[in-house]
Amino acid sequence: MNCLVTGATGFLGRHLTKVLHARDFKRVTGYTGLMEVTISNSKTNSLDRVENLTHLKEKFDYIFHLAAVTKAGDYCLTHQGDQWISNQKINTNILDYWKNYQPQAKMICMGTSCSYSPDLPMSEDNYLKGEPEEGLYTYAMTKRMLLTGLQSIGEQYGLKWLYFVPSTLYGPDFELDDNHFIFDLIRNCYNAKHQGTPFSIWGDGTQRRELVYVEDAVRFILNLLSEENQIFNIASGEDYSINEFAGKVCEIFHYDYKEVKRDLSKYIGVKEKKVDIKKITSVLGGKHFFTSLKEGLQKTSEYYISKI
Repeated sequence: MNCLVTGATGFLGRHLTKVLHARDFKRVTGYTGLMEVTISNSKTNSLDRVENLTHLKEKFDYIFHLAAVTKAGDYCLTHQGDQWISNQKINTNILDYWKNYQPQAKMICMGTSCSYSPDLPMSEDNYLKGEPEEGLYTYAMTKRMLLTGLQSIGEQYGLKWLYFVPSTLYGPDFELDDNHFIFDLIRNCYNAKHQGTPFSIWGDGTQRRELVYVEDAVRFILNLLSEENQIFNIASGEDYSINEFAGKVCEIFHYDYKEVKRDLSKYIGVKEKKVDIKKITSVLGGKHFFTSLKEGLQKTSEYYISKI
């Protein structure tokens, strides 16, 4: 069995390819053969031109498309045009490659929860409805267009696909300069504890977010590979305020939570983001267990400490 992974050196890509290469793939999926993995990133088989892929002669059983151009924080506010051009280009090229060169492959793509309208329940049937949050609009729409491409090509040519919408992923093996909020909290709390620098969070901290441990997300994706032409949210089903997340991180580092400051000038996005997981829990049944937030934060923090 062969697969191609785009964005293989990204956070999710590193964790996914590790499992695909290991015995864990057999344990999770029940498949008894070997999985041969070809990776694609900006240095190998860049997606900026479809010709960079056409020399790959293997016939893939799966294409995992994880590549995307984005960053946390206010990047989406200041790079709308760059995000549109780059993401539309790489998404179109991988879909073109799928249709014309790898039609036997099942295309597995990643969406984003920011594509959901904050005015509607975040269930899969609402993914293309309403308006995404203004500050994330461009990136959100490129992910909606990716889903539209999957659906359109799949319907016209009879191809198979899956589309996953994760909440914020976290866990070990993250880039130390990754500024997704949970990594920022860990980094800032550690620095406050050991270097005496201020520990500040964006906004008043009442905005609510949801995390999903990256190894859980990989397990869910692999356990759902037999599904066809479906959208699945991947999340924990539990959300917390940024203040609560900060408090839990403070407990890990034995830092006084009362010293945490709030920067009301910073961009905070939507006030609440929690996706509906009824569909995935129904399909997976007893296989949908989650790593506890306490354990996940502990492992993520230990990884950070080991790398600095």
